[in-house]
Amino acid sequence: MSPDSMIPGSVRSAAALNEQIRALWMRAGGSLSAQERAEYELLVVEWAEAIRGEVIKAA
Repeated sequence: MSPDSMIPGSVRSAAALNEQIRALWMRAGGSLSAQERAEYELLVVEWAEAIRGEVIKAA
């Protein structure tokens, strides 16, 4: 994962992050290494923030 993609307050959409999460699982074949697990956890946190942001915008 590039350092730019780990910046708090990222502007990536929940859909884009979801795609990255799915691609990570596909590459890993369903079993994540320690490094992949760390990347996954960062992506999930960023995805949750994006979802919250999208819900707030829609309200």
